[in-house]
Amino acid sequence: MIITTITEAIGSTPFFKFTAKDYPMPQHSAIYAKLEYLNPGGSIKDRLGHYLIQQGIQTGQITKETTIIEPTAGNTGIGLALTALSYSIKTIFVVPEKFSMEKQQVMKALGAIIIHTPSELGIVGAIEKSKELAKTIPHSFLPMQFENWANPMAYYQTIGPEISRELTEPITSFVAGIGSGGTFAGTAKYLKEQNADIRLIGVEPEGSILNGGTAHSHKIEGIGVEFTPPFLSGITIDGFEMISDQEGFAYTKQLAKQQGLLVGSSSGAAFAAALHEVQRLPLGSSVVTIFPDGADRYLSKGIYS
Repeated sequence: MIITTITEAIGSTPFFKFTAKDYPMPQHSAIYAKLEYLNPGGSIKDRLGHYLIQQGIQTGQITKETTIIEPTAGNTGIGLALTALSYSIKTIFVVPEKFSMEKQQVMKALGAIIIHTPSELGIVGAIEKSKELAKTIPHSFLPMQFENWANPMAYYQTIGPEISRELTEPITSFVAGIGSGGTFAGTAKYLKEQNADIRLIGVEPEGSILNGGTAHSHKIEGIGVEFTPPFLSGITIDGFEMISDQEGFAYTKQLAKQQGLLVGSSSGAAFAAALHEVQRLPLGSSVVTIFPDGADRYLSKGIYS
């Protein structure tokens, strides 16, 4: 494969198959993890960044004079910056201080300006600051991943069809983390259309609110919410798996040491939830999950310590 722009390398990521020889699960069952950290920008959000900018250009909301402003924990910013480079578009990302320095450094390497907001204000504070900036910067555009319905559509049109096309056996359950909700909602909607009986299981860390818990800080990055994402409306979720920091990080380390999968802690949490799900299913079940990003952007957080 020969490419001339880095965005051509987005998507078509491989699956890693786990079976009973690797982890305790019913015989003839399997977990299939989509390795999204192998996208060129290092995460599943490359798909979203590319889709949001393409949509903005097609609708005339983005031109050469545009400055893209977005609140982000990092991966969406990297995805946006990666595609923005192809069009020489300026990017400003508003990031709560608590998020990993590696992601912020990568965004800067791709030409973005980083503006910090206080950690205690969370992503809500970053959203408010982004909207304030947009009022003062001419020709600015806010993709607003947390409320833009192009977010789930990016995955409905890309990763959903890839999963359906590449896995020939019936999928019993789809298990994935929920942050902005776009990945889960878009992929789940597509897979549910192909198989009405598929189980949909959302994954969140302790400190997230979707399963009725109280919001508080957690070390697992990339998933967990302080408010219910609008994209989840209209989707019947069969259950939520709330994963502790301890369990999520334990599986993150184990995936590296046993399989050589250098993934982030949200992937460790997704795998823990997928393992819980497959263990309560009948023999011969297939569970699909997503490993959204890599470990390299969390080394300063002591992901392996």
